[in-house]
Order: sequence, then C-alpha cells, then structure tokens
Amino acid sequence: MGKLEGKVAFITGAARGQGRSHAVRLAREGADIIAVDICRQIDSVPYPMATPDDLAETVKEVEGLDRRIFAQQADVRDEAGLAAAFEAGVAELGPVDIVLANAGIAPLAVHETHGAWQDVIDVNLTGVFNTVETAIPSMIERGQGGAIVLTSSTAGINGIGGPSRGGLGYTAAKHGVVGLMRSYANNLAPHSIRVNTVHPTGVSTPMVVNDAMQEFLAQDPSLGNAMANALPVDMVEPVDISNAIAWLVSDDARYVTGITVPVDAGFTNKK
Repeated sequence: MGKLEGKVAFITGAARGQGRSHAVRLAREGADIIAVDICRQIDSVPYPMATPDDLAETVKEVEGLDRRIFAQQADVRDEAGLAAAFEAGVAELGPVDIVLANAGIAPLAVHETHGAWQDVIDVNLTGVFNTVETAIPSMIERGQGGAIVLTSSTAGINGIGGPSRGGLGYTAAKHGVVGLMRSYANNLAPHSIRVNTVHPTGVSTPMVVNDAMQEFLAQDPSLGNAMANALPVDMVEPVDISNAIAWLVSDDARYVTGITVPVDAGFTNKK
C-alpha cells in the first residue's frame, strides 16, 4: 500500500513536464488524480505549450498504474472555469486531500511581447491564488486536513530572471507565491491543512529545454552563468521535484508547514 492510498490530488499544469511527473508519482503512492491544463498557446510564450494529446498521455500513464484520473482542460486564470473543472473532478473521484498549484509559464524571449509581464503574473501568481481558493472550501468543509504545495522556483528566493519584462514578471510572481504560501499556512493551520512551496532549479522540461530559452540565455552569457548549480548538474529531472512533493504531502511530513523547500542542486546556497 502506498503512502497516499485513498487520497485525491488536484494538480494544475498536469499535461506534461513537472505536472505529469507529479501526477504519476502520486499515483504510484496510491492517489487518484484530478488533472487540469490549459492545453493551448498563450501569445507571449515563445515555446510550444501543452496540447490535448499531452493531457491524454498523462491520463494514460496514471491509468497504467491502476489509479483513477479525471482530466479536463482549464485555464488557471479563469477562476470560474477552474472551479467547474475541480467540481466535476470531485463529483467523479471524491473530495480532494492534496493540491499542487503547479501550472506556470516562462515567457522569456529575445523579442518579447509587451504582454509578457501581465501574462506571467496572471498565470504564475493569480493562477496559484485561484487554484488554492478553488480547493479550500471543500477541504475545510470535509474537516480531514490536507496538504497544499505551491510551485515556486529558485527565482522565488533569489534575484534572478534578467531585465526583460517576462523575466522580471517571472521572478516577481515566484516571490509572490512564497507570500501566498506563508499566509495560507497560517490561515489554514487551524484546519490542519499544511501549505509549503517547492523551489526547483532548472528542470528538464519543455518549458526550459527549447530553442527560445537557449536564444534568450545566449544573448547574455552572464544569465547562463548566474543560473549555474553548485552540484555538477545543469538541470534536475521532473521526478526529483515530484519526490520532494510526495514527501511533503504524505504523513511523513505531517507537521511540516510554512516552509520553502529548494530542490535546486545547491543553487541557492551557492548564491
């Protein structure tokens, strides 16, 4: 029996990358999954975003572990649409015990659009807020506690990101996620709901490994140097973040709340 047997997890940005990895990792521990993803392009994002086929692959991998999954396209910027997807998932799988606010974009580009700042704030900060607000009422009403993990970044605890609109917006949003986490951790503690953040360094996902990102870093070699890890690894794998999250949402971390958890190969310490 896995550590999360009988639990239901609500995961945003679940079609690929870290989100899919989290869904599969938690399913291996026995959790059923409510998976949402926008599955379409945002104009300011210079790399291809997830597709409905990607979300279908997440469904396939979770079902391959003999776990249940409800998947639906939803935009975390649209609180009403997100709530509708959440409620449909709960109706099918049952009340949620775990929330992973993972959806995020990195609109870093040499020729960025004017809307890059607003788009990244809307997705990476307001989207996290919408995700937690959507889940809180039912978690409190159920009265069984729970665990929430917000995906921040090394950019959420370090001054990185470069001078671009997208880069500044990304860093500001990821810092803002830490503020949300600390407030939610205090506000939800009386309900035995724990809230933490994870802070990955560069992760080998399509958001990071793409031509637009390489072009962005190549324009200024100091940007690449500023993102170097202490351990001799350029990037970590999605499962490395998933493993940390699997611990945070399990009873092994039952008294862990209100903390920032770097999974960053020593990046922050090196800074």
